[in-house]
Amino acid sequence: MNEAIPNDENIIGEGFQNLQILALGGCNFTGQVPKWLAKLKNLEVLDLSQNRISGLIPSWLGSLPNLFYIDLSANLISGEFPKELTSLWALATQESNNQVDRSYLELPVFVMPNNATSQQLYNQLSSLPPAIYLRNNNLSGNIPEAIGQLRFLHVLDLSQNDFSGGIPEQLSNLTNLEKLDLSGNRLSGQIPESLRGLYFLSSFSVAYNNLQGPIPSGGQFDTFTSSSFEGNPGLCGSIVQRICPNAPGAAHSPTLPKRLNTKLIIGLVLGICSGTGLVITVLALWILSKRRIIPGGDTDKIELDTLSCNSYSGVHPQTDKDASLVMLFPNKTSEVKDLTIFELLKATDNFNQENIIGCGGFGLVYKAILADGTKLAVKKLSGDFGLMEREFKAEVEALSTAQHENLVSLQGYCVHEGFRLLIYSYMENGSLDYWLHEKENGPSQLDWQTRLKIARGASNGLAYMHQICEPHIVHRDIKSSNILLDDKFEAHVADFGLSRLILPYHTHVTTELVGTLGYIPPEYGQAWVATLRGDVYSFGVVMLELLTGKRPVDMSRPKTSRELVSWVQRLRSEGKQDEVFDPLLKGKGSDEEMLQVLDVACLCINQNPFKRPTIQEVVEWLKGVGTINRNQNKDS
Repeated sequence: MNEAIPNDENIIGEGFQNLQILALGGCNFTGQVPKWLAKLKNLEVLDLSQNRISGLIPSWLGSLPNLFYIDLSANLISGEFPKELTSLWALATQESNNQVDRSYLELPVFVMPNNATSQQLYNQLSSLPPAIYLRNNNLSGNIPEAIGQLRFLHVLDLSQNDFSGGIPEQLSNLTNLEKLDLSGNRLSGQIPESLRGLYFLSSFSVAYNNLQGPIPSGGQFDTFTSSSFEGNPGLCGSIVQRICPNAPGAAHSPTLPKRLNTKLIIGLVLGICSGTGLVITVLALWILSKRRIIPGGDTDKIELDTLSCNSYSGVHPQTDKDASLVMLFPNKTSEVKDLTIFELLKATDNFNQENIIGCGGFGLVYKAILADGTKLAVKKLSGDFGLMEREFKAEVEALSTAQHENLVSLQGYCVHEGFRLLIYSYMENGSLDYWLHEKENGPSQLDWQTRLKIARGASNGLAYMHQICEPHIVHRDIKSSNILLDDKFEAHVADFGLSRLILPYHTHVTTELVGTLGYIPPEYGQAWVATLRGDVYSFGVVMLELLTGKRPVDMSRPKTSRELVSWVQRLRSEGKQDEVFDPLLKGKGSDEEMLQVLDVACLCINQNPFKRPTIQEVVEWLKGVGTINRNQNKDS
C-alpha cells in the first residue's frame, strides 16, 4: 500500500472495539504503531510484520488484557523492549480481576516449525501459538529480566536486532517455551545453564553474538545442532568442536590426529631409541594408533573396536577410517548385509539438509539411498554424548529386541569419530501426521478403511511393546508423527528415543517429563511418571485424529473447539457425536464403524488412568469393529 497507518485515536468506532484479530502484515505501511489499538480491549492477535513501521514499541500494548500474539518483525522499530510488555496479562503469571476466559491459553500447545533446516519436519500446530516476534528491527538495550514473568509464552523471537548485555536467567521460567531465537544481536556472557530445564524447547538459536563459555548439555540442548551456536568464537563444547578450558582432556591438543603415520612414528623412534627399547616403543605406538577412542565421559571411554558388535552374526570389524563398520542386526526382512560409514555419508550426501525427513528424540532423521537403490532412514544423534550414553544404549537395546511387523525396524547403528547413528527401515509414505495435516489432498486419500487399518496396525505394534517384548517398553511419545506408513499404508510405530525399558513386575518408570503436548495424559502434569496407560491415552488422541482429521490442538479454531479431546468429549456428552467426524468420511456407509472406534477412543482418553483399557483390549475391540454390536464396546 505504501501508505501511513492512520494514527487518530478517534478512528475506531464502537463496532471495532470487539475486534480480536488484526493482521496487516506485508502491506508496506509506514508510520508508527497506531494509538487507536489501545482501545481494542478484546484484541488477541496483532500482526504488523513486514512493513516500514518506525518509532518505539508503545508501552500501552502491555495493558491489552487478551493480547497473546504479537508480530512486529521486519520493520524499522527502535528503542528498548518496553518493561510494560512483560506484564501482558494473557501471558504473565499475575492474577487479574478481569473475568475474560483464558483457559484456552493453558491448552497444551506445541510447535515444531518448518524452516530451512528442517524442510519436511512435521508441524504439531498449524496456527498461532502465544508468541512475541520482534525480529529484524533496530531494538537495543538489555533483554529485561521481567520477561520471565510471561510463563504462558511459547515463542520468543528477538533475532536480528541490537540487544546487548547477558541472556537473563529468568528465561528459564518460561516453562512452556518452544522457540527461542536470540541470534544476530550483541549479547555477551554465558548461556545460562538453567535453560536446560525448558523441556519443550524445540527451536533455539544464539548464533552470531559475543557469547562465551561452555554450551549447556542435557535436556533439549542435546537435540540442537552447531548452527544454533555459530558465530560465537568464545563458546566451547562438543557441539562446536571446541574443548572448554576446564573440561577433562583440555590440556591435550584438539587437533592431534587419531591415527599417526607409521613412517613418522618409526622415524621419531629411530632418533631416540635403539635395541629392545626401539621394538617396545614402536609396538606400543602402533597399538595406540589402532585404538580409536571416542569420548564418552570421564569414566566411560568407548573404543570403536569394542563396539564392533562381534557378538552379532554377520558383523565383521574393519580398520580403515573411512570404512568404519555400521553394526547391523540380523533381520530377515533386510537386504542390507554390509555397510560402512563411508557408504552412509555418500548415501545421505554427507548429511545434507535436503535429505532431512523427520525429527525424533535426540536428533534429525535423514533419507539415505545406497548405491544399489536401497533406502534407509538414518537418525543422527546430537549433543554431549557423555550425557547421552544412557539414552543411546536404551534405544539400541530396546529396538534390537523389539521385532514386530508394526514397528519400525532398527537395522543397525554406528559410533564414529564423535557422532552416533541409528539406521532404520525406510517408510515410503512418511508419517500419519503428514497425510492428515500436511500433504495437499492427503486426508482425501485416506478413506475410512485405510484409517481403520492404520489404527489396527499401530495398536498391534504398541501391544507388542507393552505385553510381549521383554522387558516391556513404554513408548512415552505416541503421536501421529511417530506412526509411519509403508508403501501399502501399513502402520509402523516409530521413535523410541524417549522410551525407557521396564523391568519385569514394574508398572512404571520415573524420569524427566517427556512427550508431545496435546498427547500427554493429564496425570503426567501431577507426577513425572510414564506408564503403559499413559501410552493408551496418547493412542486415544491419535484415534481421534483419524476420526476427525483435526490436530490435537489448533488455535485457529473457535475457543470451545481448540483442544480436540475436550471438544470431542463435550459434543459426545451432548449427543452430537456425529458432528466430530471428518466430513470426508461421512455418508459413505461407515458411520456405524466410526461410532464404534469413537467409543474405543473415548475409553482411552478417560481422565482417570485406572479406568482406561489396556492396549490389548483396544486391539481386540478394533479387530471387532464392524462385526460386533456397538454397545459391547460402550458397556465394557
